[in-house]
Amino acid sequence: MENDINETQGQTEIEHSSLVKSNPFSIPASILISAIVLAGAWIYTSGPRTKTSPVLDGYSYTSEVAETGAVALGVLPEGGSVLPVRWENTGAKLVSVGAIDLNKFKAIYEERGAFTDEYKNLLLGQNNGQLKITEDNAGYLLNLFWALGLSSKNPILENGEMTDPAYGGAGGFASTGGWTVAVGDPMDHYSRHKFFDLTLQQQALVDKVSKGIYRPCCGNSTHFPDCNHGMAMLGLLELMASQGASEREMWQTALVVNSYWFPDTYVTIATYMKNKGVAWKDVDPKEMLGKNYSSVSGFQKISASVPQKGTSKGGSGCGVESVNTKSSSQPQSSGGCGI
Repeated sequence: MENDINETQGQTEIEHSSLVKSNPFSIPASILISAIVLAGAWIYTSGPRTKTSPVLDGYSYTSEVAETGAVALGVLPEGGSVLPVRWENTGAKLVSVGAIDLNKFKAIYEERGAFTDEYKNLLLGQNNGQLKITEDNAGYLLNLFWALGLSSKNPILENGEMTDPAYGGAGGFASTGGWTVAVGDPMDHYSRHKFFDLTLQQQALVDKVSKGIYRPCCGNSTHFPDCNHGMAMLGLLELMASQGASEREMWQTALVVNSYWFPDTYVTIATYMKNKGVAWKDVDPKEMLGKNYSSVSGFQKISASVPQKGTSKGGSGCGVESVNTKSSSQPQSSGGCGI
């Protein structure tokens, strides 16, 4: 599987949202990342993000990415990465229940001439083979998995951190209030649609793995999916579990997908590991996805020890990706905190 997995994503994303909430763990992932990602280089172009205040968000910093290259490090191999999961007609199911409003969703891409045949097929067709993630479709898959994670009925959404009264209700997070391309209110679809009939063992596996997967846009695990990346990863884990994936496959796939969504981050981590004498193909996915590496605080420590050379730009917040702007030399991350 190691040979199948990884690549890079370059794109700009339009965000519409996340509600400012007090959260002792992270203060919704999409809002208070402040200046700790890569020496404090987040650049917010607007005030606090709400459901009605779109922003274009991102960070810029210098790193070894341009000099060493993602491909050279083995983080983002050429040609895309085949994932051990089948999408089948999941997109059509999401549209049929209104978790995705077909017209709204298509408009995001059609306005920029980006609604390709591949995108149409993923949204409305029947896909019998395994999914392949590439630099072109990583943001699109992020959005599809986001819709799936948000709307799929699951105890993690109903009984986990998202519904903790201390945070004021599940509807105010970037991953919920930020999903503005549903039919009606996004909370009308929150953990509502039974796409999967997971066994107790499969659900336990999703629960276990989700607690160990962090994301460098915040300090929370996938078990607390308060931003789009977390909610999308939860949807991916549920889909994999429903198809009988093993725990090892889940860890490996999650690292691959995170690397596409945050390529600069994982190239920096790969550089750190290379400096320790460990090639990227030999790393432990579970360790790399853990809090010490993939959370915003863990990554801050890693990046501080990696020499910063060259120039690399990335955009990482929590929103529906609306346009792909490929970079010829540097990878970029995908996602914002709204649509």
